[in-house]
Amino acid sequence: MAANKSNRASSLAKSTGEIFTRKWPRLFFLVAAIQAVIVIVFEAYAFAQFQTGLKHLRTVEDWGSEEKREDGMAQIRTIPTFLGLLILGFLYDVVLAWDALRMKNTIQVIGLCVANLALLIYSALQIDQIHVAITKLKGYNAFEDLNVWEEVQGVLIAMPCIIALASVGLSFIAWKLYQEFAWDILKHIGADYRMKKRFLHYQVYIALLKFDFFFFVGFTIQFLVVVGGKTTTEFSLTAAAIPITIVILLCAALFTRREWKLGMIVIMILYLGGLTYFIYKLERIFDPYESKYYLPVRKSLTTFAVLTIVLIILTIINALVCMFNFGAGLKQHLNAPREEIDKDQASYSMHDVKQPQLPSRMTID
Repeated sequence: MAANKSNRASSLAKSTGEIFTRKWPRLFFLVAAIQAVIVIVFEAYAFAQFQTGLKHLRTVEDWGSEEKREDGMAQIRTIPTFLGLLILGFLYDVVLAWDALRMKNTIQVIGLCVANLALLIYSALQIDQIHVAITKLKGYNAFEDLNVWEEVQGVLIAMPCIIALASVGLSFIAWKLYQEFAWDILKHIGADYRMKKRFLHYQVYIALLKFDFFFFVGFTIQFLVVVGGKTTTEFSLTAAAIPITIVILLCAALFTRREWKLGMIVIMILYLGGLTYFIYKLERIFDPYESKYYLPVRKSLTTFAVLTIVLIILTIINALVCMFNFGAGLKQHLNAPREEIDKDQASYSMHDVKQPQLPSRMTID
């Protein structure tokens, strides 16, 4: 057991070290990290300006009426939620970038470029929704400083521009990484086209699980913080969905790696339950009687719900494809220790060097 832990730690250190010793992996990680630092600093500045300018309105009399108080509190919760979720998104983006480069997962690298575009859209959406929230709060006389919007407008507009520029850079580097990682995958899996195709399906599936997690959690956080629940039961069930989702996604990855069909069937049934849940929530967002509860974050909740629905459908399709690939030999490649693979590759290459090529002969049967 101790030896296995030591081997895993050694493999992790080796794969992490390769990120910084190879040109294109290093550049990809640096662009993702620098983008995250700049956006987090800008978001922190906007949050600080917003919080500093707020008055401490506590009672209904301070707001003017109960209706104004409820709407005002929803708007106050909206801005920290937007800012906090974008910070979480970029931190998660850096972690996924490290994971993708360490595992040489080309599909996850491409997925990160797509996710960066989704964060670009989200950062653009927050400009309008934060402007609306600040305007409404000004109408409720909730600010000490009436120039809050002017102070944060510049950084809010700058963020989508920075993310767009980083997206272009990440996409170009991803193309270079695709070429570089192709040789690593060939060494790991071999030249068998069908096996490479199975490995590609597996990589797509694992990458989808990681992005499913972020968009599900992003939707749930917005719902809990801004919308809340009509009852304590609804709130508790929605909050409990986060740890349950983590367990489901971890089991989904494990069952695929171990090629356990029964477990995969159970997981796909749970996927269908999740798909039903998000379709139901999307319908409620636009329901005439329910939509008023979702207005402060309607655009962002809709974006997250639609993206999550698309991701769940893609995840179900890829889960089926991976399940059809069970029993075809991929399991042995996935579960073999990296050290063992490296030794095998070294022995094969030494064998190729040492053994002289025998002249081919034509034989007549």
